[in-house]
Order: sequence, then structure tokens, then C-alpha cells
Amino acid sequence: MSRAAIVGGGVIGGGWAARFALMGWDVAVFDPSPDAREALDAVMARARRALPGLYDRALGDEGRVTLHDDMAQALQGAEWIQESAPEDLKLKQGLIARIEEHAAPSAIIASSTSGFRPSQLRDGARNPDRIVVAHPFNPVYLLPLVELVTEDGPFATRAAEILREIGMDPLHLTTEIDAHVADRLLESIWREALWLVRDGIATTEQIDRAITHGFGLRWAQMGLFETYRMAGGTGGMTDFLKQFAPALAWPWSRLTDVPEMDDALATRIGALSDAQAGGRTVAELEETRDDNLVGILRALRHADWGVGKHLKEHENSRGAPPIDWSRPIVTADRVVPLDWTDFNGHMTESRYLLAFADATERLMEFIGCDDAYIAAGRSFFTAETHIRHVSEIHAGHRFRIETQALQSEGAKLHVFQRMLEGDRLLATGEHFLLHVSLETRRPAPPTGALASGMARLAEGHRGLPYPEGAGRAVGQRP
Repeated sequence: MSRAAIVGGGVIGGGWAARFALMGWDVAVFDPSPDAREALDAVMARARRALPGLYDRALGDEGRVTLHDDMAQALQGAEWIQESAPEDLKLKQGLIARIEEHAAPSAIIASSTSGFRPSQLRDGARNPDRIVVAHPFNPVYLLPLVELVTEDGPFATRAAEILREIGMDPLHLTTEIDAHVADRLLESIWREALWLVRDGIATTEQIDRAITHGFGLRWAQMGLFETYRMAGGTGGMTDFLKQFAPALAWPWSRLTDVPEMDDALATRIGALSDAQAGGRTVAELEETRDDNLVGILRALRHADWGVGKHLKEHENSRGAPPIDWSRPIVTADRVVPLDWTDFNGHMTESRYLLAFADATERLMEFIGCDDAYIAAGRSFFTAETHIRHVSEIHAGHRFRIETQALQSEGAKLHVFQRMLEGDRLLATGEHFLLHVSLETRRPAPPTGALASGMARLAEGHRGLPYPEGAGRAVGQRP
């Protein structure tokens, strides 16, 4: 079992702990604060509720998370050490010096710093090459980007590999600069926003709405340069620059100037922000944020676009268990995403169909009807579906689908599926599919690997008992 150590268990440190633990690493958190346990438990609970819902496969067993008030004990055996103390250079340098005293020689020492350069953190270090910046974004357990700032070398390569293993997307920067890349961009918007509030032009709510209802939606999928490329029309970025370059000389921004954060401005921003929150607590806002992020990330994952493409690649890299063709095949093993629930608080009716449909597609892949086969002009069409709802399940709960073939010969594929939480039956789905030619849109015999796969499925399931509930009609009693 891989082991990580987190030095500082606050919002960012707790997020790192949750990310590592839910990806199967054992995690030791060093934080002597008397409130550390409560804070860490709260972050872990939010992560368990949200992160697994990004994936269509279960993440596997969670690693063990322990809290320590002794640094040497926390660092023992750790191959990754993440310093996540407040943004105080002397504090971070002192912690890193202490970490070096107890860390294994091969351990990577990473800092979550949002502004300091690696050379500053390495001042006086015994082995500076292994000290890197790994700056994440909150919540760490959901947002995959991490700015990995360090020169090329063995430690950089290994750091990137570990970050990818836990689902992060390392942006490797070999040239250091204060505040790296992302925070410099954020700081420019933050400074402009402060002037807009100070000068009485806009409220905090209006500024946030300008982002959430406008360009923020574009940036979530295409960033800045790709968005402006489209704004140039068929001429792309070249035409965009020709059209808007003159605006760079106009007084549209006050980026070179910073408003004084005096008591009056701080009080005004605080009051506007309180009004904007509408009485919602920070915990309520964090939960809403996670719900929204899961929905956005899953939409991008479905489109195989932007960060969604990264999520899909990470899931596929984790592999799948081998198939036992003599038993009902596990075609889904996952948790209920946050956006799959209805007004009753349990998984909504349409999502049962989606889950069964995804399981059917997975079975098709297993027997040879994959993307390449479909691209060659043949596939399955579903002719009939019957779903029974037996019991409810809620967001964040893990379920699996077991698929049994009742008929798998010629152009006909008849399957019965059981959705279970542990041993508890949640629902059944019965589906009849026809193999068709995509050119004629009519039934046609399967060919090649699919024909062999259907035969193997039929042979493996021939001796299985006929499942209870198969062949039921709507409203028919058991």
C-alpha cells in the first residue's frame, strides 16, 4: 500500500488527504491543532460524498487516514509528503527543514504554496532537488489541476506519475515565477474586481454573476485563448487580434494599480458578501459547490472534452477486474452521483434506465461490440426494456449490476440484470436487443469477434438458473 503524509490538515491539506485516501493510499496527517480532527473529518465526509460520483466505476478500497501530533511518526514510510501550512515563507522553510530530518531519502517533498517559488522553499535544504511546488485548487478532491513547479529530472518525473495515479492533472512548469501561472491570472481578475467594488460600479453579486453566467461557463471547457480564437470567426486568432488589439491601449483595466484595502473597503466588501450569501453557511455553500462541480465535470466527461477527457482517461487507467464467464457478469460497480437524485432524495427513475443502459453497453464491449466494431457498420439496437423498482438508493451509495444472458445467438441478445447494494436487490432490468446492419438498419448476423463473444457468453450462462422476475409484465404480481 502506498503511503502519503500531509503536513497541515486545513482546507487544502485535508483535501489532499481525501484525494490520496479515496484513490487507495494510506495517509498520515500531521496537525497538532485541537480542531484538526473535526476539520479533517468534515473534508473527508465531503470528499466521500462527491469524488466517487465523477467516475462510472467504483474507486476501490479507501486507504487508511490517521491523524498525528508527532511529525516523525506521521512521516514514517511516506513516499509523498505534502506541506500545506499557511502562506508564510519562514514557517514553510522551517517545516521543510524538519520534514527533511525525518523523511525517507527517496520521498518527494511537495508544497501547496500558491505564491512562493521552489528556490525560496529550498533555501538551506539538504536535498533541494526533491523539494517541489505542487499547487492545487480547492476542493483538491474534485479539481484535478495541480501546478507542478520544478526543473526536469527524476523527481519531477516521479512526482508527475504519482499525481496522475491519484487523478490529478499536473501542469509541469520548469520556469519558476511568483504565484506560478493560475494564481497570477486569478489575481488580475481579483484586483480589477476590487476596483469595481471600491468605485461603486458593481456589487460582489453582480461581479460574480458576470463570471458565472458569462465567460466563466466558456472558460470551464475551452479556456482563454481557445475562446478568443472562436471570437475571431473563420479567421481564428489572427483576425481576433487584428480586431481587438487596439483595445490593449485603451484604459479598460487598472491592473497596474492596486486599491488600498482600508477598513471602509473591507467592511463594504464583507457586507456585500454577507448579503450575497443569503444566510447560507460556509458548509452549505461548500456542499452546493461540490454538487455543481460534479455536474459540470460529469457533463464534460460525457463530452470527452477538457478536464472531462482527463477524468475518463484516469478511470480507464485504473483497469477492470477479470471476467468470470460462468457467472452473471458485473457490468457496473459504482456510486450514485450527486446529480442522479430526485425530489424524494433517492435515485431518480430515469437514472435506473441510464445505469442499466450503461451496463448493457459494457456487456457489448466485453463480447466484442466495441467502438471499432460499430465503426465498421454493425451494432445492437434495443427493441424492448422492462425495469422493476424494488428498493431505493441514495446519492453516494455504491451499487453494482450483474448481467445474465437469457439468449445470445444469431442476431438476438436477451439479458436480465440485477442492480444490488451489497446483497440488497434494488431493481431489475430485462432487455431484448437485435444485432443490426447500420447501413440497412435491419437485423443481420454478427461477425468476427462478436460472433465468438456471443457464443462464449451463451455457453457460460447456459447452466445458470432462470432469474426470478424475468418475463414479468407491468403490474404483474410475483
